[in-house]
Amino acid sequence: MTLHNATSPVLPAALVTVTPAEHPFAQYVRILGKGKRGARGLTREEARAAMGMLLDDLVEETQLGAFLMLLRHKEESPDELAGFTEALRERLHAPALQVDIDWPSYAGKKRHLPWFLLAAKCLANQGVRIFLHGGGAHTAGRLYTEQLLEVLNIPLCRDWPSVQQALDQQHLAFMPLGDWAPHLQRMIDLRNTLGLRSPIHSLARILNPLGARCGLQSIFHPGYQAVHRDASGLLGDHVIVIKGDGGEIEVNPDADCHLYGTTAGQSWEEEWPALSALRHVKPAQLDPEHLRAFWRGEVDDAYGRLALIATMALALHGLGLERDAAFKQAEAYWATRNPSF
Repeated sequence: MTLHNATSPVLPAALVTVTPAEHPFAQYVRILGKGKRGARGLTREEARAAMGMLLDDLVEETQLGAFLMLLRHKEESPDELAGFTEALRERLHAPALQVDIDWPSYAGKKRHLPWFLLAAKCLANQGVRIFLHGGGAHTAGRLYTEQLLEVLNIPLCRDWPSVQQALDQQHLAFMPLGDWAPHLQRMIDLRNTLGLRSPIHSLARILNPLGARCGLQSIFHPGYQAVHRDASGLLGDHVIVIKGDGGEIEVNPDADCHLYGTTAGQSWEEEWPALSALRHVKPAQLDPEHLRAFWRGEVDDAYGRLALIATMALALHGLGLERDAAFKQAEAYWATRNPSF
């Protein structure tokens, strides 16, 4: 019998003499991260292929984090956003539903109440079919659409058949991103792990999964509005992009609003002047019940009324009305709304 000394040294591992094969996704990390001189952005085709691998679970965790943060540092290009969107749409298999407005809601509000939700409700009250979608509460101190669905009687839909039913019955439906694009939701949820937002926060606004007649987008950070507009143009979508209040699709009546649009592959821009000569004082707290009371006509709110009318006008402009006609129609819609929830 051979006795082993418990304190004898561990033998070294066998030498690796065969070069391991490179992971197929490594090429996309290398394209983005190969130093100041060697790095470049992804082409549209490369972006489509890379996102396809992410959506098909063909990527290691370390590669996912590196890829997202390299993109974040570089900043997304129109070609990359278009390629990412194409990869998602190819895998989505969403039903053919009639939708007028695609309305992404991913930022949350922190200075003012989400008046855009009343704008969406009022438009739906008049028969405009709106698909809302969002990515959940991810930043402390903000009020998210998901937290107000029950308060404002906005249908929460967890599958496509319920979206169809809500659109047919109330012309308004909200579906969480995690229910129709769980891989993207998981990437968004990495924000608190990575410490920064990822390009998925931008991508979610472009997706327009049901092919709505018009997509509305709000991008808060300067310079990104034209990038989003151009990406949507590459996809052949009709969209209007603004710098909405807090990053949500809500026209700030206290500031000029610049519209970045694309229609039938042609880019255009418009400038809408501020609706108020003086800035309104932000409320001391954000009380969702104030929205309900305002809808019912029990309280007044000068800022809120201007914000929701202008936001409705923006949506109606996207559906074909000129600015002045859109504001006139928005006023009429608000005046004739059903005051009950």
